[in-house]
Amino acid sequence: MDLQTAIKVAYLAAAVLFILGLKRMAHPRTAVGGNVLGAVGMALAVGATLLDRQITHYGLIGLGGLLGTVIGVVLAQRIQMTAMPQLVALLNGLGGAASVLVAGAELTKLHDAATDVLVAIAASGLIGAVTFWGSLVAFGKLQELKMFRKPFSFRGQQAVNAVLSAIILGLSAWLAGQPSVDTYLAVVLVSSILGVLLVNPIGGADMPVVIALLNSYSGLAAAATGFVIDNNVLIIAGSLVGASGVILTRIMCKAMNRSLTNVLFGVMEGGSLVANADEIYATVRSTSAEDVAMLLESAQRVVFVPGYGMAVAQAQHAVRDLANLLRARGTEVEYAIHPVAGRMPGHMNVLLAEADVPYEQLKEMDDINPTMETVDVAIVIGANDVVNPVARTDPQSPIAGMPIIDVDKARTVIVVKRSLSPGFAGIPNPLFAAENALMFYGDGKQAVLEVVSAMKQL
Repeated sequence: MDLQTAIKVAYLAAAVLFILGLKRMAHPRTAVGGNVLGAVGMALAVGATLLDRQITHYGLIGLGGLLGTVIGVVLAQRIQMTAMPQLVALLNGLGGAASVLVAGAELTKLHDAATDVLVAIAASGLIGAVTFWGSLVAFGKLQELKMFRKPFSFRGQQAVNAVLSAIILGLSAWLAGQPSVDTYLAVVLVSSILGVLLVNPIGGADMPVVIALLNSYSGLAAAATGFVIDNNVLIIAGSLVGASGVILTRIMCKAMNRSLTNVLFGVMEGGSLVANADEIYATVRSTSAEDVAMLLESAQRVVFVPGYGMAVAQAQHAVRDLANLLRARGTEVEYAIHPVAGRMPGHMNVLLAEADVPYEQLKEMDDINPTMETVDVAIVIGANDVVNPVARTDPQSPIAGMPIIDVDKARTVIVVKRSLSPGFAGIPNPLFAAENALMFYGDGKQAVLEVVSAMKQL
Protein backbone atom coordinates (compact mmCIF):
# COMPACT_ATOMS: atom_id res chain seq x y z
CA MET A 1 0.00 0.00 0.00
CA ASP A 2 1.52 3.32 -1.06
CA LEU A 3 1.39 6.46 1.11
CA GLN A 4 -1.49 8.14 -0.71
CA THR A 5 -3.64 5.03 -0.44
CA ALA A 6 -2.84 4.76 3.26
CA ILE A 7 -3.87 8.37 3.77
CA LYS A 8 -7.19 7.77 2.02
CA VAL A 9 -7.84 4.68 4.14
CA ALA A 10 -7.08 6.70 7.28
CA TYR A 11 -9.51 9.37 6.11
CA LEU A 12 -12.19 6.73 5.57
CA ALA A 13 -11.61 5.31 9.06
CA ALA A 14 -11.79 8.83 10.52
CA ALA A 15 -15.08 9.48 8.72
CA VAL A 16 -16.54 6.26 10.13
CA LEU A 17 -15.44 7.30 13.63
CA PHE A 18 -17.10 10.70 13.14
CA ILE A 19 -20.38 9.06 12.16
CA LEU A 20 -20.28 6.56 15.03
CA GLY A 21 -19.33 9.31 17.48
CA LEU A 22 -22.17 11.53 16.29
CA LYS A 23 -24.61 8.67 16.70
CA ARG A 24 -23.44 7.98 20.26
CA MET A 25 -23.68 11.65 21.15
CA ALA A 26 -27.42 11.44 20.50
CA HIS A 27 -27.91 9.98 24.00
CA PRO A 28 -26.48 11.33 27.28
CA ARG A 29 -25.40 7.88 28.48
CA THR A 30 -23.16 7.34 25.47
CA ALA A 31 -22.26 10.97 24.74
CA VAL A 32 -18.87 10.79 26.46
CA GLY A 33 -17.94 7.75 24.40
CA GLY A 34 -19.14 9.57 21.30
CA ASN A 35 -16.86 12.48 22.07
CA VAL A 36 -13.93 10.09 22.48
CA LEU A 37 -14.65 8.46 19.11
CA GLY A 38 -14.84 11.88 17.47
CA ALA A 39 -11.56 12.94 19.05
CA VAL A 40 -9.84 9.74 17.93
CA GLY A 41 -11.20 10.24 14.43
CA MET A 42 -9.91 13.82 14.32
CA ALA A 43 -6.50 12.77 15.61
CA LEU A 44 -6.35 10.10 12.90
CA ALA A 45 -7.39 12.60 10.22
CA VAL A 46 -4.82 15.18 11.33
CA GLY A 47 -2.10 12.55 11.57
CA ALA A 48 -2.83 11.29 8.06
CA THR A 49 -2.81 14.85 6.72
CA LEU A 50 0.63 15.46 8.23
CA LEU A 51 1.97 12.57 6.13
CA ASP A 52 1.05 14.37 2.91
CA ARG A 53 4.12 15.09 0.79
CA GLN A 54 2.93 18.66 0.10
CA ILE A 55 3.58 19.62 3.72
CA THR A 56 7.08 21.00 4.20
CA HIS A 57 6.90 23.37 7.19
CA TYR A 58 6.37 21.04 10.14
CA GLY A 59 7.89 23.57 12.50
CA LEU A 60 5.11 26.09 11.89
CA ILE A 61 2.48 23.36 12.19
CA GLY A 62 4.00 22.19 15.47
CA LEU A 63 4.06 25.74 16.80
CA GLY A 64 0.42 26.25 15.85
CA GLY A 65 -0.54 22.93 17.41
CA LEU A 66 1.28 23.77 20.64
CA LEU A 67 -0.32 27.21 20.83
CA GLY A 68 -3.77 25.77 20.16
CA THR A 69 -3.27 23.10 22.80
CA VAL A 70 -2.30 25.64 25.43
CA ILE A 71 -5.29 27.84 24.61
CA GLY A 72 -7.63 24.84 24.62
CA VAL A 73 -6.42 23.58 28.00
CA VAL A 74 -6.69 27.03 29.57
CA LEU A 75 -10.20 27.52 28.21
CA ALA A 76 -11.31 24.06 29.37
CA GLN A 77 -10.12 24.78 32.89
CA ARG A 78 -11.27 28.37 33.26
CA ILE A 79 -14.51 28.66 31.30
CA GLN A 80 -17.50 28.41 33.61
CA MET A 81 -20.59 26.47 32.59
CA THR A 82 -22.49 29.76 32.38
CA ALA A 83 -20.09 30.87 29.64
CA MET A 84 -20.34 27.70 27.54
CA PRO A 85 -22.79 29.29 25.05
CA GLN A 86 -20.34 32.14 24.44
CA LEU A 87 -17.52 29.64 23.96
CA VAL A 88 -19.58 27.64 21.47
CA ALA A 89 -20.33 30.85 19.56
CA LEU A 90 -16.63 31.70 19.41
CA LEU A 91 -15.69 28.20 18.27
CA ASN A 92 -18.28 28.40 15.50
CA GLY A 93 -16.82 31.73 14.46
CA LEU A 94 -13.24 30.48 14.47
CA GLY A 95 -14.29 27.55 12.29
CA GLY A 96 -15.70 30.00 9.77
CA ALA A 97 -12.58 32.17 9.90
CA ALA A 98 -10.36 29.12 9.31
CA SER A 99 -12.34 28.27 6.18
CA VAL A 100 -11.94 31.84 4.88
CA LEU A 101 -8.17 31.79 5.43
CA VAL A 102 -7.57 28.32 3.97
CA ALA A 103 -9.63 29.05 0.86
CA GLY A 104 -7.90 32.40 0.39
CA ALA A 105 -4.46 30.86 0.78
CA GLU A 106 -5.32 28.18 -1.77
CA LEU A 107 -6.51 30.82 -4.23
CA THR A 108 -3.08 32.48 -4.19
CA LYS A 109 -1.49 29.21 -5.34
CA LEU A 110 -3.94 28.22 -8.04
CA HIS A 111 -3.28 28.71 -11.74
CA ASP A 112 -5.96 27.86 -14.30
CA ALA A 113 -8.18 26.45 -11.56
CA ALA A 114 -11.33 24.55 -12.48
CA THR A 115 -14.61 26.41 -12.17
CA ASP A 116 -15.94 24.07 -9.48
CA VAL A 117 -12.92 24.79 -7.28
CA LEU A 118 -13.39 28.53 -7.72
CA VAL A 119 -17.07 28.21 -6.81
CA ALA A 120 -16.03 26.31 -3.68
CA ILE A 121 -13.56 29.07 -2.81
CA ALA A 122 -16.29 31.68 -3.15
CA ALA A 123 -18.61 29.56 -1.00
CA SER A 124 -15.92 29.19 1.67
CA GLY A 125 -15.36 32.93 1.78
CA LEU A 126 -19.07 33.73 1.80
CA ILE A 127 -20.24 31.21 4.41
CA GLY A 128 -17.09 31.48 6.51
CA ALA A 129 -17.26 35.28 6.77
CA VAL A 130 -20.98 35.25 7.61
CA THR A 131 -20.29 32.60 10.26
CA PHE A 132 -17.36 34.45 11.80
CA TRP A 133 -18.96 37.86 12.14
CA GLY A 134 -22.39 36.47 12.95
CA SER A 135 -20.82 34.39 15.72
CA LEU A 136 -19.02 37.42 17.14
CA VAL A 137 -22.33 39.29 17.32
CA ALA A 138 -23.94 36.24 18.95
CA PHE A 139 -21.07 36.19 21.46
CA GLY A 140 -21.70 39.85 22.25
CA LYS A 141 -25.39 39.19 22.85
CA LEU A 142 -24.72 36.16 25.04
CA GLN A 143 -22.09 38.08 27.00
CA GLU A 144 -24.64 40.91 27.31
CA LEU A 145 -22.18 43.49 26.07
CA LYS A 146 -23.78 46.92 26.11
CA MET A 147 -23.75 47.50 22.36
CA PHE A 148 -25.38 44.12 21.67
CA ARG A 149 -27.78 43.95 24.62
CA LYS A 150 -30.83 44.96 22.60
CA PRO A 151 -31.73 43.76 19.10
CA PHE A 152 -30.98 46.45 16.55
CA SER A 153 -32.60 46.87 13.18
CA PHE A 154 -33.45 49.72 10.87
CA ARG A 155 -36.13 50.45 8.32
CA GLY A 156 -35.43 48.72 5.05
CA GLN A 157 -32.88 46.35 6.53
CA GLN A 158 -34.29 43.34 4.69
CA ALA A 159 -33.91 45.24 1.41
CA VAL A 160 -30.31 46.08 2.32
CA ASN A 161 -29.64 42.42 3.11
CA ALA A 162 -31.12 41.43 -0.24
CA VAL A 163 -28.90 43.93 -2.06
CA LEU A 164 -25.83 42.69 -0.21
CA SER A 165 -26.72 39.10 -1.08
CA ALA A 166 -27.05 40.04 -4.74
CA ILE A 167 -23.67 41.78 -4.65
CA ILE A 168 -22.06 38.73 -3.08
CA LEU A 169 -23.52 36.44 -5.74
CA GLY A 170 -22.30 38.77 -8.45
CA LEU A 171 -18.81 38.92 -6.98
CA SER A 172 -18.77 35.14 -6.61
CA ALA A 173 -19.70 34.73 -10.27
CA TRP A 174 -16.95 37.19 -11.19
CA LEU A 175 -14.48 35.24 -9.06
CA ALA A 176 -15.42 31.98 -10.79
CA GLY A 177 -14.91 33.60 -14.21
CA GLN A 178 -11.85 35.72 -13.52
CA PRO A 179 -10.21 34.59 -10.26
CA SER A 180 -8.27 37.18 -8.27
CA VAL A 181 -7.42 37.76 -4.65
CA ASP A 182 -9.00 41.22 -4.75
CA THR A 183 -12.34 39.78 -5.84
CA TYR A 184 -12.15 37.15 -3.10
CA LEU A 185 -11.44 39.84 -0.50
CA ALA A 186 -14.46 41.76 -1.77
CA VAL A 187 -16.64 38.65 -1.32
CA VAL A 188 -15.33 38.24 2.24
CA LEU A 189 -15.83 41.93 3.07
CA VAL A 190 -19.43 42.15 1.87
CA SER A 191 -20.23 38.78 3.47
CA SER A 192 -18.84 40.07 6.77
CA ILE A 193 -21.23 43.03 6.66
CA LEU A 194 -24.10 40.67 5.87
CA GLY A 195 -23.15 38.40 8.78
CA VAL A 196 -23.40 41.30 11.23
CA LEU A 197 -26.70 42.52 9.80
CA LEU A 198 -28.24 39.04 9.84
CA VAL A 199 -27.59 38.33 13.52
CA ASN A 200 -27.76 41.80 15.07
CA PRO A 201 -31.58 42.14 14.89
CA ILE A 202 -32.18 38.76 16.54
CA GLY A 203 -33.25 38.87 20.18
CA GLY A 204 -31.55 37.04 23.03
CA ALA A 205 -34.46 34.61 23.39
CA ASP A 206 -33.60 33.22 19.96
CA MET A 207 -29.93 32.60 20.72
CA PRO A 208 -30.26 28.80 21.03
CA VAL A 209 -31.59 28.74 17.46
CA VAL A 210 -28.90 31.13 16.23
CA ILE A 211 -26.09 29.09 17.79
CA ALA A 212 -27.39 25.89 16.19
CA LEU A 213 -27.67 27.63 12.82
CA LEU A 214 -24.18 29.16 13.01
CA ASN A 215 -22.83 25.74 13.92
CA SER A 216 -24.39 24.46 10.71
CA TYR A 217 -22.84 27.33 8.77
CA SER A 218 -19.37 26.52 10.12
CA GLY A 219 -19.80 22.93 8.94
CA LEU A 220 -20.91 24.02 5.47
CA ALA A 221 -17.93 26.37 5.23
CA ALA A 222 -15.61 23.52 6.19
CA ALA A 223 -17.20 21.22 3.60
CA ALA A 224 -16.74 23.86 0.90
CA THR A 225 -13.10 24.23 1.93
CA GLY A 226 -12.74 20.47 1.66
CA PHE A 227 -13.62 20.76 -2.03
CA VAL A 228 -11.11 23.59 -2.38
CA ILE A 229 -8.16 21.56 -1.08
CA ASP A 230 -9.52 18.20 -2.26
CA ASN A 231 -9.70 16.73 1.24
CA ASN A 232 -12.35 14.02 1.59
CA VAL A 233 -12.42 13.87 5.39
CA LEU A 234 -12.99 17.63 5.61
CA ILE A 235 -15.88 17.34 3.18
CA ILE A 236 -17.43 14.52 5.21
CA ALA A 237 -16.87 16.15 8.60
CA GLY A 238 -18.18 19.50 7.40
CA SER A 239 -21.24 17.88 5.88
CA LEU A 240 -21.98 16.05 9.14
CA VAL A 241 -21.69 19.25 11.16
CA GLY A 242 -23.79 21.15 8.62
CA ALA A 243 -26.54 18.54 8.53
CA SER A 244 -26.67 18.03 12.30
CA GLY A 245 -26.77 21.80 12.82
CA VAL A 246 -29.74 22.13 10.48
CA ILE A 247 -31.56 19.29 12.28
CA LEU A 248 -30.87 20.88 15.67
CA THR A 249 -32.03 24.25 14.38
CA ARG A 250 -35.29 22.70 13.26
CA ILE A 251 -35.76 21.08 16.68
CA MET A 252 -35.14 24.42 18.41
CA CYS A 253 -37.60 26.23 16.14
CA LYS A 254 -40.24 23.58 16.78
CA ALA A 255 -39.71 23.95 20.53
CA MET A 256 -40.38 27.68 20.18
CA ASN A 257 -43.26 27.20 17.73
CA ARG A 258 -41.53 29.55 15.33
CA SER A 259 -40.31 29.16 11.78
CA LEU A 260 -36.67 29.67 10.93
CA THR A 261 -37.57 32.61 8.70
CA ASN A 262 -39.40 34.22 11.62
CA VAL A 263 -36.31 33.86 13.81
CA LEU A 264 -33.99 35.22 11.14
CA PHE A 265 -36.15 38.08 9.93
CA GLY A 266 -38.30 38.87 12.96
CA VAL A 267 -37.16 40.72 16.05
CA MET A 268 -38.31 39.58 19.48
CA GLU A 269 -39.17 42.66 21.41
CA GLY A 270 -40.92 43.24 24.69
CA GLY A 271 -44.20 45.11 24.90
CA SER A 272 -47.18 42.80 24.62
CA LEU A 273 -50.70 43.69 25.70
CA VAL A 274 -49.81 42.62 29.25
CA ALA A 275 -46.79 44.90 29.59
CA ASN A 276 -47.96 46.66 32.80
CA ALA A 277 -45.76 44.85 35.28
CA ASP A 278 -47.01 46.82 38.31
CA GLU A 279 -50.57 45.62 37.77
CA ILE A 280 -49.52 42.04 37.09
CA TYR A 281 -47.30 41.78 40.16
CA ALA A 282 -49.71 43.51 42.56
CA THR A 283 -50.66 40.20 44.18
CA VAL A 284 -47.23 38.54 44.29
CA ARG A 285 -46.58 36.64 47.52
CA SER A 286 -43.14 35.83 48.88
CA THR A 287 -42.08 32.87 50.98
CA SER A 288 -39.16 31.67 53.11
CA ALA A 289 -36.91 28.63 53.24
CA GLU A 290 -38.78 27.30 56.27
CA ASP A 291 -42.16 27.55 54.53
CA VAL A 292 -40.78 25.87 51.40
CA ALA A 293 -39.34 23.08 53.54
CA MET A 294 -42.72 22.47 55.13
CA LEU A 295 -44.38 22.27 51.70
CA LEU A 296 -41.77 19.80 50.50
CA GLU A 297 -42.06 17.72 53.66
CA SER A 298 -45.62 16.70 52.76
CA ALA A 299 -45.15 16.54 48.97
CA GLN A 300 -45.30 13.21 47.20
CA ARG A 301 -44.14 14.49 43.81
CA VAL A 302 -41.74 17.38 43.20
CA VAL A 303 -40.58 18.72 39.84
CA PHE A 304 -37.63 21.06 39.37
CA VAL A 305 -37.73 23.40 36.36
CA PRO A 306 -34.22 24.77 35.71
CA GLY A 307 -33.39 27.85 33.67
CA TYR A 308 -30.48 30.12 32.91
CA GLY A 309 -30.66 31.62 36.40
CA MET A 310 -29.61 28.23 37.78
CA ALA A 311 -26.56 28.35 35.55
CA VAL A 312 -25.66 31.87 36.66
CA ALA A 313 -25.96 30.91 40.34
CA GLN A 314 -24.16 27.60 39.80
CA ALA A 315 -27.00 26.04 41.76
CA GLN A 316 -27.08 22.64 40.04
CA HIS A 317 -25.17 20.85 42.81
CA ALA A 318 -27.36 22.36 45.52
CA VAL A 319 -30.46 21.36 43.55
CA ARG A 320 -29.14 17.82 43.26
CA ASP A 321 -28.56 17.69 47.03
CA LEU A 322 -32.10 18.87 47.71
CA ALA A 323 -33.46 16.31 45.25
CA ASN A 324 -31.46 13.52 46.91
CA LEU A 325 -32.77 14.59 50.31
CA LEU A 326 -36.34 14.46 49.02
CA ARG A 327 -35.84 11.08 47.38
CA ALA A 328 -34.40 9.69 50.60
CA ARG A 329 -37.69 10.65 52.25
CA GLY A 330 -39.71 8.81 49.63
CA THR A 331 -40.64 11.77 47.42
CA GLU A 332 -40.77 11.30 43.66
CA VAL A 333 -38.41 13.85 42.08
CA GLU A 334 -38.11 14.82 38.43
CA TYR A 335 -36.61 17.61 36.34
CA ALA A 336 -38.68 19.26 33.59
CA ILE A 337 -36.38 20.29 30.73
CA HIS A 338 -37.48 22.81 28.13
CA PRO A 339 -35.57 22.44 24.82
CA VAL A 340 -34.58 26.13 24.71
CA ALA A 341 -33.99 26.73 28.43
CA GLY A 342 -30.67 28.50 28.87
CA ARG A 343 -28.66 30.02 26.06
CA MET A 344 -27.67 27.08 23.95
CA PRO A 345 -29.25 23.76 22.97
CA GLY A 346 -29.00 21.25 25.82
CA HIS A 347 -27.71 23.84 28.30
CA MET A 348 -29.72 22.48 31.24
CA ASN A 349 -28.85 18.88 30.39
CA VAL A 350 -25.15 19.74 30.50
CA LEU A 351 -25.46 21.52 33.85
CA LEU A 352 -27.39 18.70 35.48
CA ALA A 353 -25.05 16.09 34.03
CA GLU A 354 -22.16 18.02 35.59
CA ALA A 355 -23.93 17.60 38.94
CA ASP A 356 -24.32 13.83 38.35
CA VAL A 357 -28.11 13.99 38.19
CA PRO A 358 -29.36 10.62 36.84
CA TYR A 359 -30.58 10.99 33.28
CA GLU A 360 -33.72 9.01 34.12
CA GLN A 361 -34.91 11.90 36.28
CA LEU A 362 -34.77 14.36 33.37
CA LYS A 363 -38.10 14.64 31.57
CA GLU A 364 -38.69 16.43 28.31
CA MET A 365 -41.40 19.06 28.14
CA ASP A 366 -43.80 16.92 26.09
CA ASP A 367 -43.46 14.06 28.58
CA ILE A 368 -43.92 16.07 31.77
CA ASN A 369 -46.71 18.46 30.73
CA PRO A 370 -49.57 15.89 30.61
CA THR A 371 -48.94 15.03 34.29
CA MET A 372 -48.20 18.49 35.72
CA GLU A 373 -51.60 18.59 37.44
CA THR A 374 -50.46 15.74 39.69
CA VAL A 375 -47.32 17.57 40.82
CA ASP A 376 -47.51 18.70 44.44
CA VAL A 377 -44.69 21.24 44.25
CA ALA A 378 -43.00 22.62 41.13
CA ILE A 379 -39.77 24.50 41.88
CA VAL A 380 -38.77 26.95 39.15
CA ILE A 381 -35.09 27.90 39.46
CA GLY A 382 -34.06 30.80 37.28
CA ALA A 383 -36.48 30.02 34.44
CA ASN A 384 -38.78 32.69 33.09
CA ASP A 385 -39.98 32.73 29.48
CA VAL A 386 -40.19 28.91 29.25
CA VAL A 387 -42.81 28.87 32.06
CA ASN A 388 -44.65 32.07 31.14
CA PRO A 389 -48.38 31.31 30.62
CA VAL A 390 -48.68 34.41 28.43
CA ALA A 391 -47.45 32.17 25.62
CA ARG A 392 -50.85 30.46 25.78
CA THR A 393 -53.07 33.43 26.56
CA ASP A 394 -51.77 36.52 24.73
CA PRO A 395 -51.60 36.31 20.93
CA GLN A 396 -49.79 39.68 20.85
CA SER A 397 -46.95 38.46 23.06
CA PRO A 398 -43.46 37.98 21.57
CA ILE A 399 -43.62 34.38 22.83
CA ALA A 400 -47.18 33.72 21.68
CA GLY A 401 -47.64 30.09 20.71
CA MET A 402 -44.31 28.96 22.15
CA PRO A 403 -44.74 25.64 23.98
CA ILE A 404 -44.02 26.12 27.67
CA ILE A 405 -43.72 23.88 30.71
CA ASP A 406 -47.13 24.02 32.36
CA VAL A 407 -45.92 24.67 35.91
CA ASP A 408 -48.96 26.86 36.57
CA LYS A 409 -51.02 23.65 36.62
CA ALA A 410 -49.09 22.23 39.60
CA ARG A 411 -50.71 22.39 43.01
CA THR A 412 -48.00 24.75 44.33
CA VAL A 413 -45.30 26.63 42.43
CA ILE A 414 -42.15 27.94 44.10
CA VAL A 415 -40.23 30.42 41.95
CA VAL A 416 -36.62 30.91 43.04
CA LYS A 417 -35.43 34.19 41.56
CA ARG A 418 -33.43 37.25 42.55
CA SER A 419 -36.18 39.64 41.51
CA LEU A 420 -39.24 40.04 39.30
CA SER A 421 -37.08 41.06 36.35
CA PRO A 422 -38.21 39.74 32.94
CA GLY A 423 -36.51 37.06 30.86
CA PHE A 424 -34.96 37.38 27.41
CA ALA A 425 -38.30 38.25 25.84
CA GLY A 426 -38.55 41.32 28.08
CA ILE A 427 -42.14 40.75 29.24
CA PRO A 428 -43.72 40.23 32.69
CA ASN A 429 -44.64 36.73 33.84
CA PRO A 430 -48.15 36.40 35.36
CA LEU A 431 -47.08 33.05 36.86
CA PHE A 432 -45.29 34.95 39.63
CA ALA A 433 -48.60 36.41 40.81
CA ALA A 434 -50.72 33.27 40.39
CA GLU A 435 -52.80 32.06 43.35
CA ASN A 436 -50.78 28.84 43.59
CA ALA A 437 -47.38 30.54 43.23
CA LEU A 438 -44.90 31.80 45.83
CA MET A 439 -41.75 33.81 45.16
CA PHE A 440 -38.58 32.84 47.02
CA TYR A 441 -36.24 35.75 46.39
CA GLY A 442 -32.49 35.27 46.42
CA ASP A 443 -29.48 33.74 44.75
CA GLY A 444 -30.47 30.33 43.39
CA LYS A 445 -27.69 28.38 45.05
CA GLN A 446 -28.01 30.08 48.42
CA ALA A 447 -31.80 29.79 48.39
CA VAL A 448 -31.70 26.05 47.72
CA LEU A 449 -29.05 25.53 50.40
CA GLU A 450 -31.31 27.35 52.89
CA VAL A 451 -34.17 25.01 52.00
CA VAL A 452 -31.90 21.98 52.46
CA SER A 453 -30.87 23.29 55.88
CA ALA A 454 -34.48 23.96 56.87
CA MET A 455 -35.58 20.47 55.81
CA LYS A 456 -32.87 18.84 57.88
CA GLN A 457 -34.20 20.65 60.92
CA LEU A 458 -37.78 19.37 60.50
